[in-house]
Amino acid sequence: MTALANTEPVDTDIIAVRPQPLGAFPLPLGYLLIPASADTEDARTALLAGNVPQWPDALRAHELALAGDRDGALAVLDGDDPVSRYNRFVMDPDGDDPAELRSLLGEFGVLVDVVLFAVDRSDVAPELGSAGAELAALVLSTQASSAFNDGDAARATALLDQAADEAAAVSTPLYGVLLGAAASIAAHGGHPDAVRRFEMALKGLEGADGLRVARAELHLNLAGLLHEQAPERPELLAAVVPHYHSALQLVLREEAPLLWASAHANLATAYLTMPMTEASGQLRLGIAAQSLRSALKVYTREDYPEQWASVQLNLANSLVYTPSKHQADNLVEAVELYEAVLDARSRDSDPMGRARVLANQGNVLAHLGSFDQAKAKLDEARFLFEELGDGDSVRAVRGVLDEIARQVALGRTDGSDVDNH
Repeated sequence: MTALANTEPVDTDIIAVRPQPLGAFPLPLGYLLIPASADTEDARTALLAGNVPQWPDALRAHELALAGDRDGALAVLDGDDPVSRYNRFVMDPDGDDPAELRSLLGEFGVLVDVVLFAVDRSDVAPELGSAGAELAALVLSTQASSAFNDGDAARATALLDQAADEAAAVSTPLYGVLLGAAASIAAHGGHPDAVRRFEMALKGLEGADGLRVARAELHLNLAGLLHEQAPERPELLAAVVPHYHSALQLVLREEAPLLWASAHANLATAYLTMPMTEASGQLRLGIAAQSLRSALKVYTREDYPEQWASVQLNLANSLVYTPSKHQADNLVEAVELYEAVLDARSRDSDPMGRARVLANQGNVLAHLGSFDQAKAKLDEARFLFEELGDGDSVRAVRGVLDEIARQVALGRTDGSDVDNH
């Protein structure tokens, strides 16, 4: 399926050539009309295919809108024609009379009501009326948003499916975006066909280079859904990793920092949970550590404390278990990473989390021969596990403490030095 474009000469009596590239690109560009002109035709067809065009001077406002320069776009939109007035309305809904604008726009008039609903100027989603193709798709997706906000996920999904059907003949990328929205709702509700929906959405967006962030989000969402199912179906882990890689190949950190960091963090988690059954497993652990370090460039303690703590903990664990010529250095770094997490996890806020970190840190300190420090950490962990009634963890910690006592006793017996700092 490919995006279909109008190849007929531009009719100067119409205000905008159908189909319009509506709905696929992020707002506000996704709501802007392309005025009818021979100069704008190449841009219109490129946008329909999900690609960013070589912007003609006539679409300078669209270029600025995509770049996030609202004020610049408004300054350029100084015409009095219906399309210019509507495009200004998209970015400044208080700057025009909706009823008059609706009348001037003819078949595109329904877009005024779409915009009013999107910017919370109206609580009522527009009616479909005689709208078809991309206009119908936009109206139906607006109705789907209304249904979802009302808690009717089934109706929202059905409306998005209907919207995708309307879009299919005119814009494959819009079809993919709408299917992706339906897939997200299905996944949220635990619907069994969510995976299929995501896969179809991604197929629809193939080649849409201007929608790389949207494609990366779909890869990340599909990977997350498969990852959730992996505990019951471990074979799915092998299917998860390519989607995380695809997300990272599509976006740069500067473009979508949270998406980029999430993909790195979750890729690392997938690698860390894969069974170590072959030599490549050690390589995976190294890659996991690199991805976790990348995620920490975005997940700072100040801005994202929960994600930061989780990634710090996973990085520490990966350093402990990754074979290396510098294993002692890795263990020392792991101890420091655990300590940073402990600073953020108090007994009151997260006693179980703190106990687990203490147990891991104590175990590493014991391997480093810092037995006194290890005992202090393990004693606190044991106390917390006992308070929380976690008998298995209590026994595990006691086992490490018993081993430390044995090592100390052996050191005294043979007269060797034991590091008790």
